[in-house]
Amino acid sequence: MSRATDPQGTEELLQQEVERLRARLAALEDELLEVQAQANDAVAEWQDRAYWLDRWHLDLNALMERPVAGRVRALLRAVRTPLRMMRIAIRAIRS
Repeated sequence: MSRATDPQGTEELLQQEVERLRARLAALEDELLEVQAQANDAVAEWQDRAYWLDRWHLDLNALMERPVAGRVRALLRAVRTPLRMMRIAIRAIRS
């Protein structure tokens, strides 16, 4: 390899690396925009839920501190399990 071609070859390699890094940066920026959009959607959804809880004057923390809340959660768990098993059985029958 002669000295005349070595600097040019090195510069081409550097230029290729710069282009590769620019493409990667563009891909990462697109990914960041997508993640930000998803986060904004999630925040908007939770703000909407909080708005309605405030509007209806519901305090979930106070509601869940009541003794009946534990019983309601236990009842929901007891109902949820057979429903899940029934859903799984229906899917198995259909396939």
